[in-house]
Amino acid sequence: MRIVALVTETAPVQRIRNHIGEPAQPPPIAPGRGLPAWDDALANAVPDWDALTEPEPEYLFDQHVQ
Repeated sequence: MRIVALVTETAPVQRIRNHIGEPAQPPPIAPGRGLPAWDDALANAVPDWDALTEPEPEYLFDQHVQ
C-alpha cells in the first residue's frame, strides 16, 4: 500500500466520499456529560493514600548514565 495523492480541498474530498458510499460530513460531536453516578457516592470519602502507594522493588535499579 502506498500514498498516491494527498487531497486537502473540501469539494474533491466530499465527491470522493460520496462516490465510495461514505457520508461527506463527519458525524456530529456528542455533548459533554457529567460525572458517573458512582463518583457522587465517593465525593465525601477520603481515600487511603497509604494503600495506593507502590511497594519498593526488591532490587536496586541504577539509572546513572555512564
